[in-house]
Amino acid sequence: MFTSPYPDVDIPDLSIFDYLFGEIEDTDLDRVAVVDGATGAATSYRTLIDQINRIAGALAARGVAPGTVVGLLCPNIPAFASVFHGILRAGGTVTTINSLYTPQEIQRQLEDSGAELLLTVSPLLGGARSAARSAGIDDERVIVLDGAAGHPSLADLLAQGADAPRVSFDPATHVAVLPYSSGTTGRPKGVRLSHRNLVANVQQARDLIGVVQDDRVLALLPFFHIYGMTVLLNLAFKQRAALVTMAKFDFAEFLRIIQDQRCSYVFIAPPIAVAIAKHPLVESYDLTSVHTVLSGAAPLSGELAAAVSTRLGCRVLQGYGMTEASPVSHLIPIDAPQLSRASVGVTVPNMQCRLVSTETGEEIPVPADGVSEPGELLVRGPNVMLGYLNNDDATLDTIDAEGFLHTGDIATVGAGGEVTIVDRSKELIKYKGYQIAPAELEALLLTHPHISDAAVIGVMDADGQEIPKAFVVVVAEASVHGDHVIAFVADRVAPHKKVRLVEFIDVIPKSSSGKILRKDLRVRHAEAAATAAEVTRRLGR
Repeated sequence: MFTSPYPDVDIPDLSIFDYLFGEIEDTDLDRVAVVDGATGAATSYRTLIDQINRIAGALAARGVAPGTVVGLLCPNIPAFASVFHGILRAGGTVTTINSLYTPQEIQRQLEDSGAELLLTVSPLLGGARSAARSAGIDDERVIVLDGAAGHPSLADLLAQGADAPRVSFDPATHVAVLPYSSGTTGRPKGVRLSHRNLVANVQQARDLIGVVQDDRVLALLPFFHIYGMTVLLNLAFKQRAALVTMAKFDFAEFLRIIQDQRCSYVFIAPPIAVAIAKHPLVESYDLTSVHTVLSGAAPLSGELAAAVSTRLGCRVLQGYGMTEASPVSHLIPIDAPQLSRASVGVTVPNMQCRLVSTETGEEIPVPADGVSEPGELLVRGPNVMLGYLNNDDATLDTIDAEGFLHTGDIATVGAGGEVTIVDRSKELIKYKGYQIAPAELEALLLTHPHISDAAVIGVMDADGQEIPKAFVVVVAEASVHGDHVIAFVADRVAPHKKVRLVEFIDVIPKSSSGKILRKDLRVRHAEAAATAAEVTRRLGR
């Protein structure tokens, strides 16, 4: 077992609201808390806290109390912060919903979580209203923050003037949020995270991440995802920094907001790192305010991290975690420049980790020198979820009898505690007994000057062997052939790791947090294979 090189931190026995705002200094109340990146409109901590309290009072008057689940379907706008914490302040549980979901997916989450109200915005109202009605939530309990006929609005909640209720619950057991796991390897499941889970993870990560009150933090990554919820929304507020919101991704707008708002700390996922490293538009903006970029949600190669660092003249860090861990379990700390940018850094305080063999289940020891053998990463700590909602079997499959969360990710650990993620155990390709990590091949493909994005999955060949297939996005106007891509990889890897099939694609499908949706690519391949087989059958007639 290995732990953090940093000492354990104290975890207050508080609700997330009391932890973030309960002891705010008078001198911080008039600091900027949130900035609307689109308009530049700013909200102070004083105003934010007042809004949270008034929203809590208005929701309590509508029956929200400990045990009530409230759906929140909203992009990254300043109102998200007020409403999210208003629900928690009233003792409710927030289930955050992906803004890209279809009405059927919204309905499924509302029903599965048991949500009794839904808060959304007018651009998403069509799907939200349809889903809510199907889930048994009437229009009066669908609150449209920016206003819509037949629905209460945020202005209505604030104008009600109700005092925040006095609520009492155990922060260690009361479910604060119900985000849903990304579904990259299966059907999304509700993840039960307590107030203590959320408080713990901010405490564990805050000093290592190094956001300070003078930072202006760009909030592009969605708040509905645990990465944005903890590392942006909650951590930035705890540090009294200014959070600059961005409702949807547009690369030019991303660059403009950094320039105009002088953003200093930028959190991204690897696809954005690719654009920063390669897109010519970067040269048209003044990005000198950025001192740190932190990437998470999917593996970032050392080469890509170096390219971003060189282009922006800033430090590039990487973190790792899971929704089930609130999410951060590992980080490259801001004060640890000696760590490899290809690693995910070290274990955060108050956590214990193990590596176990995927073949034998035996524990892999931490080496005295060098790097360990790869194995599945297991983590345990105060940030690990209470369990999955209404799914005891999945919980038991994920958290063992000793309280270790089985991440499903393959990692190595160095003698100094530095952890590197190799790949998802379920995504490893096994070719003639060899294990091949898709992330390794993807990182290599991204070094090609004419490839802007790539993903690799395992598919079956005619002999029943699982082989690597690359899906490749080509730089505009470049001419690249499949044989060229295969040769490019073959020249740089061991023979068993060669890419053996290539398909060109317009966009690599990814979740909102930046993870490659390999299951979508598997479906695409299967459909193409079925079509080809049918054509062959007809020609054979």
